[in-house]
Amino acid sequence: MASTPIDRLLKPIHRFIHQEFTGGIVLFLAVIAAIIWANSAWHDSYHHLWETKLAVSFSDKALDVPLHIWINDGLMALFFFVIGLELKREFMAGELSSMKKASLPMVAALGGMLVPAAIYFLINQGRDSANGWGIPMATDIAFALALLSLAGKNIPSSIKVFLSALAVADDLGAVLVIALFYTASISFAPLLAGACLLMLMVGGNALGIRSTLFYLLVGIAVWLCFLFSGVHATIAGVLVAFTIPARTKINEQEYVSHLNAYSKQFEDEIPLEGTLTTAEQHRTIEKIKQLSLDAETPLQKIEYALHPWVAFVIMPLFALANAGMVIGSDFFSSLGNPVSMGVATGLLVGKFVGVLLFTWLMVRLKIASLPQYATWRHIAGVAMLAGVGFTMSLFITGLAFSSEQMIDQSKYGILISSLIAGTLGILVLKGAKQKIIDIPDETTIREH
Repeated sequence: MASTPIDRLLKPIHRFIHQEFTGGIVLFLAVIAAIIWANSAWHDSYHHLWETKLAVSFSDKALDVPLHIWINDGLMALFFFVIGLELKREFMAGELSSMKKASLPMVAALGGMLVPAAIYFLINQGRDSANGWGIPMATDIAFALALLSLAGKNIPSSIKVFLSALAVADDLGAVLVIALFYTASISFAPLLAGACLLMLMVGGNALGIRSTLFYLLVGIAVWLCFLFSGVHATIAGVLVAFTIPARTKINEQEYVSHLNAYSKQFEDEIPLEGTLTTAEQHRTIEKIKQLSLDAETPLQKIEYALHPWVAFVIMPLFALANAGMVIGSDFFSSLGNPVSMGVATGLLVGKFVGVLLFTWLMVRLKIASLPQYATWRHIAGVAMLAGVGFTMSLFITGLAFSSEQMIDQSKYGILISSLIAGTLGILVLKGAKQKIIDIPDETTIREH
């Protein structure tokens, strides 16, 4: 296929975007930019920008909120929608599709949520800040996978799968925590309307509706209902995702058979002079397009289309709007407050102990076994990387606290613990070697 100048120009960009660690790099740069901006001579413009109000009216309802609320409650609903799509895909045909596959990472994720929450609560018990126990429960999947890729090419693929499944299960836990514990007063009329719209989407799925536009329009209506109900609107993103169809209209054999027939028709048609195709060839191309649409699931199509927007626009924008914190000369001395200590200790110690301990219990009780080629050092490294809780931890911080001082203290703890956890995780994994596997013919394979 001929390569045009624009193709050659965009090829490195496409290659960069589709690397698994690039989302984490862009997110990291957004965090650095936010911190530099908030501590520069233009720090006033940083705060004024995110407090700029945008108003939108819906009948007798109006949304007149600052820009950072539109990002946190609006754009992040799309982030949670993609999380919901990933969860549904993993439950149907991925690493969470069976108890055998899901048991180890899900129990490890459970340990990585319970122990950090307990540590934070013990440090902040009896204080106004005790409500922040959910902050150190979260793992940032983008950062964690980016850091894992920096640990070297010799990490077993099973460890990457384990970390991904653990982070996905962690996301599910975070969604449940937000829904159950960080929801304010509830207005039941909009909530009931949202539930009815969700049932409409479920019915559309059952009837075979595959139109992206249908799910988009009804999904936006669900989001608005949840927003006005008091239930955090991002929960709507996850619930809407679970209504998206995840089946094809034709199977693989039908697709291949029809594709071969259409290819033959296209090839047999006498071509025109020049670059144009004949009318019959054009009709054949349209049939192939429709055939390909019938052979893919709406869930995977939407997830694939939205993933770059979430990774390279929504998450960096969220980080830019929320990660700005003033770092003064007393930064390190100010870390001694209960919020920073609870968050940092929860992410650094709690995540490590929780993930490692619950994994050990599962293996010790012979309920599950370690991932293929993995050693306990690999698991320790993953447990350390799980302490990188940036995006979701920042998000829950905004839900848990209304005090600007507590929000900043939480951000300090998140920043310090994430940096330390990421660095230690890489160092632990870099020194790990894959397990020696015995082969029946008495030879062994050692992969370094």
